[in-house]
Amino acid sequence: MPETSNSAAPAADSGGYTLPTYPYVTPPELSGGDRGVYPVVIVGAGLSGLTLACDLANRGIASVLLDEDDTIGVRGASSRGICYAQRSLEVFDRLGTYERMRAKGITWSTARVLSGDEALYSYDLSLASKSKQPPFINLQQFYVEWYLVDRIQALGSTDIRWRNRVLDASQEDGHEGSHVLLTVGTPDGEYQLRAQWVLDAAGVASVTRDKLGLDTHTHNGHDRWCITDVRFKKPLPVERWTWIEAPFNENRGVWQHLMADGVWRLDFQMEADADPAYVARPDVAHERVRAMLGPDVEFDIVWVGAYSYRRQLLDDYRDGRVFFLGDAAHVTNPFGARGGNTGIQDADNLGWKLALVLQGQAPEALLDSYNAERRYLQLHNTKVTDRSGRFMSPPTPGERHLRTAVLGLARSFPFARAILNPGRMSAPVDYVESPLNGGLGTAEGKAVPNLALGNGRWLADLVREGTAFVALAFERVPAGVVAAGLSTLGERYPLRVLTLDAGSDEVLAFMTEINAPVGSIALLRPDLHLATVLKQPSAALLERALRRALGHP
Repeated sequence: MPETSNSAAPAADSGGYTLPTYPYVTPPELSGGDRGVYPVVIVGAGLSGLTLACDLANRGIASVLLDEDDTIGVRGASSRGICYAQRSLEVFDRLGTYERMRAKGITWSTARVLSGDEALYSYDLSLASKSKQPPFINLQQFYVEWYLVDRIQALGSTDIRWRNRVLDASQEDGHEGSHVLLTVGTPDGEYQLRAQWVLDAAGVASVTRDKLGLDTHTHNGHDRWCITDVRFKKPLPVERWTWIEAPFNENRGVWQHLMADGVWRLDFQMEADADPAYVARPDVAHERVRAMLGPDVEFDIVWVGAYSYRRQLLDDYRDGRVFFLGDAAHVTNPFGARGGNTGIQDADNLGWKLALVLQGQAPEALLDSYNAERRYLQLHNTKVTDRSGRFMSPPTPGERHLRTAVLGLARSFPFARAILNPGRMSAPVDYVESPLNGGLGTAEGKAVPNLALGNGRWLADLVREGTAFVALAFERVPAGVVAAGLSTLGERYPLRVLTLDAGSDEVLAFMTEINAPVGSIALLRPDLHLATVLKQPSAALLERALRRALGHP
């Protein structure tokens, strides 16, 4: 348990925030001998690791979670990740932390792109939103991690070991079968821990990944930025503002967001050769903020931190019995909130698959689809963020001239305004090339939002508990008729069969979203992606689609 109450929030002081600390407990390996092989060990209690530990606990899977620190967030830091996308909010809703995030965070949907004082382009993400959850909530990362720790502790099946640092890792075969051997350092000394599966969410500096000799294909970008978290009382709308050329920042880019506790996150683009220590000095940061807000606005600086762009990507997110997620697997430029959100959704993809394998309900081959689906997503992220980065920091004179032309055209022509959206905010990507797609129906791999189903139900409610797939039959018949005809499949597979009234307005909207006619069956995965839509379904065809989605050959 933390030294502060679970219901407390980090207390703000003049220097930032006071984070909770969690007690170190001597591991059983150092007090009681060999503990055998653990089914699951997670390395790293950041966003990805905590999300995965919480996901597995919700599915009845116990795990050991190792973290080298004894707190959430990063000591001395403030915001770090702040924008949580709708898909991540849907995940947190299922895990049981969303309501706290909604109560504490800042909900927004409108964004503006500016050049100087002129707004060239604006858009409202809520206009196309169909989910129960909003497009985005802004919240400092440590709050999200705090809520996840509280939820994990409430579930009670996760052994969180604070101040346990992985020092070495190897994959071995022994009398108990193949396993991963971790050497862990603690205040009481080192010990060895064996795991059937290791899920590495230790971040950019992953020891496990490096000890296994995996190439991250690192590319250091030329762009430099400086975060400045600020409190001020100037009345501004709760919107995301992006200056392509900010006159108060020497015509370089600036991002502006509101977060919890009345703190504004300001990201200032720096010169390519800027000294990180210099630009992060409080007096230097103060002058930048003063130039932005003007002489009459009082403000307090909460935290300042410089960062530069870097890109990393593993060739495979799986190496034997080790899986990588979050920054341990991939790093990309942070345009559109594609850092933490991608790691959260990595965990959402891997959790249900590993749970099914551990419960004996799916073959181990199902786990290979994690890399196929999530690395595909990251390649998409890289294309988007590289394009955005080149627009914000044109690397050649020709590209700078092109950007100048786009800024000029955007003042008069709508077609040019969409090009001005350098954030291109994080959104779900359909798994169109997934090995779990069987080619038996339509919409295979499609990401479905958390849609309303009527009578207070939402789509995510159908997959909230357990690890079952859900077959949804769209019929104008009394509930249960179709389900009864397919009930034997639910006895042999992790499957729930439900009938939805195709005459309901909400269900009709869902059917339109996935192009499912009356009489069809939609097979929904536990992560709100479609396995398939069978427009002329039968029990045999549904079984074939389900087996394919479970990783059977």
